[in-house]
Amino acid sequence: MERSELLRGRLERITSPTLKNWQQPAGPQAEQIKKNATVDMGWGKIIFGHTFQTLARLYDEVLNEQSGHRDIAFYLRDPHVLLSMGPDRLFLDPSHTYRLWMHDYRPLGETQSSISVRRIATQRDAKTINHIYKSRKMVTCPPDFMLDRHVSRSKIYLVAEHLPDNRIVGTVTGVDHTKIFDDPENGSSLWCLAVDPQADIPGVGEALVRYLIEHFQTKGRNYIDLSVMHDNQEAIALYKKIGFQRVPVFCVKQKNSINENLFMASLPEHKLNPYSRIITNEAQRRGIGVKILDAEHNYFSLSLGGRSVECRESLTELTSAIAMSRCDDKRLTHRVLKSAGLNVPRQFQARQPEDNKAVLERLKRVVVKPARGEQGNGVSVDIRTAQNLEKALQDARRHCPDVVIESCAEGEDLRIIVIDYQVVAAAVRRPPRISGTGKHPISELIEKYNRRRAAATGGESHVPVDDETMRCLRAVGYDLDAIPPIGAEIILRKAANLHTGGTIHDVTDQLHPELLAAA
Repeated sequence: MERSELLRGRLERITSPTLKNWQQPAGPQAEQIKKNATVDMGWGKIIFGHTFQTLARLYDEVLNEQSGHRDIAFYLRDPHVLLSMGPDRLFLDPSHTYRLWMHDYRPLGETQSSISVRRIATQRDAKTINHIYKSRKMVTCPPDFMLDRHVSRSKIYLVAEHLPDNRIVGTVTGVDHTKIFDDPENGSSLWCLAVDPQADIPGVGEALVRYLIEHFQTKGRNYIDLSVMHDNQEAIALYKKIGFQRVPVFCVKQKNSINENLFMASLPEHKLNPYSRIITNEAQRRGIGVKILDAEHNYFSLSLGGRSVECRESLTELTSAIAMSRCDDKRLTHRVLKSAGLNVPRQFQARQPEDNKAVLERLKRVVVKPARGEQGNGVSVDIRTAQNLEKALQDARRHCPDVVIESCAEGEDLRIIVIDYQVVAAAVRRPPRISGTGKHPISELIEKYNRRRAAATGGESHVPVDDETMRCLRAVGYDLDAIPPIGAEIILRKAANLHTGGTIHDVTDQLHPELLAAA
């Protein structure tokens, strides 16, 4: 009997306060709570549905959305009835709500000492937050809005800073319900948790979430809620680890171009790779017709105004066979560029071991590549010994029988995109790297890095723990079991290809005028 009462009490503690949040308060609470409460977040409004006295008033508020914003109606008492009022204009957001009761929270004894969490302070902080938002396909927020001290009384914008190099690597926003609508339940909520997909250190998201929890805990708040997409398994695992529990709270949004992928029927493109999905998703957003021709081999067509173009990944039928052949074989690419007067590395065909050794002795440092191939497969960079050269050649020959040896050039891997003789974008590719924490072995740091890269690239990017990775680790005195000190930066591979864990950084705004003119 005592055990039954204990279980019943536990169940009521989990569910009852939650039910109050999505039912209209009654009695003294109804007099205390502010009516029709909303809070402007810069990227849109959070509409506290349970504070609205009528669904008609709530419906009007949801439709009163600024262009380019993404409003969220949260804590809805009757989401199904609200949807019935405008099924052509509203949709039920496919997200879950999780709650953490402050008295259930257990602080982390040992923290990530290379990460510092603090309030947003400068324009640089705000611009970096927006850069992270963009990388996560989130709506951005005006920097001045985030820095407004009056606004910050009801909200708190936090950033995670990597101390060794002062990089902003993550952000989260907190909302104080008591400040906004005199919440009788004394609650708070978490929004916009985002970690830079290029971050090379673990524990950023957890550090941000815990800091925000402890901030509201010191303010005496009873709980903190959050909304997370149902398929964001990595984030859900983090929240459960910290102690959040799923609660029956729902939200509704207005149908707009930002939310389109959440309510529109998706293409039968589950087999398309990320490059094809990027193009087809953007085409749909712009009203261009998309037809999948062969999902397994990434063939599709784009149609607009009676014109149709067939594509394979980012390649279209407008690219000539001559242009394709010039890019397909690195030997031909080398000759074409050299004949145009461009500065290119010295290149040699791999032959007998003694010939290859002679090339290495002449060049001192070399790059080994399959003559034909893509995605960085079989590429080894900065080879300096005859033994490593032969291993690299063996690896390259697994991808193509013809292999080239090139001189190794120092510098950034810069890619510039030119359309109709105009530079439209530029990016720097960087090799995969991890930062030491002083407590995690390299094997675990690589595992965490791969999880982040896979989540950011649809599973396309990860660092293989192969001979090339081990060679690069041994070159700097490490193995997989080594625990690098805090802030130690370790390059896992010298090649910067996305598929082998490399990262891509937008530098369009930083491109030098001479590079613009040359491109």
